[in-house]
Amino acid sequence: MFKIQKPKIPASLTPFDYNDREDSDINMALISDCTISQEEVEKMRFEEVVFRNVTFLDGAFRFIQLTDVIFERCDLSNVDFTDAIIHRVEFRDSKLLGLNLADATLRNVLFENCNLNMGSFGYADLKEMRFENCSLRNADFYEAKFNKVGFTECDLDDVNFTGTTLKGVDLSTCKFNHLNLSLDLVAGCIVSADQAIGFARLLGVEIKD
Repeated sequence: MFKIQKPKIPASLTPFDYNDREDSDINMALISDCTISQEEVEKMRFEEVVFRNVTFLDGAFRFIQLTDVIFERCDLSNVDFTDAIIHRVEFRDSKLLGLNLADATLRNVLFENCNLNMGSFGYADLKEMRFENCSLRNADFYEAKFNKVGFTECDLDDVNFTGTTLKGVDLSTCKFNHLNLSLDLVAGCIVSADQAIGFARLLGVEIKD
């Protein structure tokens, strides 16, 4: 298993009220137990920041830059992170239903125990990142670029991998009844023996009992 870099978070962070912000750059801050409602901004930068128990309502943060950031027990459902640049970031125990990361660039990112159902990663560039114990039902990775992307114990039912090369991607610990794939880009994908039967059917192979 490849390693991913963890966020570099200082030992002490200054509690910060996001709703009182006056700048588009927020550094070395703890933002906790609040709601950020109907925020629509572009090119905000967060560095060395922890979000804890924060709910984002109907937010759009296009071109956001996140470096050394942790989201813990947060709700980012349907938040728009289109064209985001995300580096050394962890999403833990969070609700990310319909999170939009289309066209985003992600490096050293961990999603752990998250609900990412219907999340959008279309055309995103993903490198050195992992999804662990996440639900990704109906998530969209259309024509995404994968480089060292891992899925461990995830629910991938009805995920769309169309146009995405799956060489070297290990799905063997995950569960799914159906995937949307480009058959010419499946070579090198790692699956379990049981999953291989489903893949064979996708390829038009008939299996005798």
